[in-house]
Amino acid sequence: MLTVQRCTGMLCRFNHIPRCAISLSCVVSSKQKHTLPDLTYDYGALEPHISAEIMQLHHSKHHATYVNNLNVTEEKYKEALAKGDVTAQVALQPALKFNGGGHVNHTIFWTNLSPNGGGEPQGELMEAIKRDFGSFEKLREKMSMASVAVQGSGWGWLGYDKESGRLRVAACSNQDPLQGTTGLIPLLGIDVWEHAYYLQYKNVRPDYVKAIWNVVNWENITERFQSAKK
Repeated sequence: MLTVQRCTGMLCRFNHIPRCAISLSCVVSSKQKHTLPDLTYDYGALEPHISAEIMQLHHSKHHATYVNNLNVTEEKYKEALAKGDVTAQVALQPALKFNGGGHVNHTIFWTNLSPNGGGEPQGELMEAIKRDFGSFEKLREKMSMASVAVQGSGWGWLGYDKESGRLRVAACSNQDPLQGTTGLIPLLGIDVWEHAYYLQYKNVRPDYVKAIWNVVNWENITERFQSAKK
């Protein structure tokens, strides 16, 4: 059984990700190595909707790989910067984007899920959903369709548009971070890479997307929504 700790700083660190979340200036200024965040629940806590085997591999292998590769890439970038090697700096940008995005996306994803999740949001978030989508059911349908329709690997997102003050659904390819590529502040993400569901749902992505709504942590998403509005 996995021993877990509540990572109280996780939400504070990634709740409102600045536009430079994985930009080169942020990378250079960061002196601490990135670490794999602890989960606040056991690997088997989301069953039957997400199996313990998937959670263990997804968190301890896939996310850990993004973290390790991000740290290695940042070190290489710092060396290239110190040498004034612009060619090397440019060549490293795709790896920074992919691994940095993978780390940011998954750190949000784990907090978006809860064994006590599911149901519907309440309060201001629900009112915003009704205003921007007509109903919660319409939001769920639209976000599910966007997630299922991602070609290859990627993410479906519910984000907050700070300029208009409205909620929006978007999809991102691969590990492209929502805010860094669209400007939307991430509230809820659905990982539709095959490693997130294949062992349990095979190639039937719609079944996985349907099931994940049963473990959505609306308390966490509401906190993100309130922070995004500030």
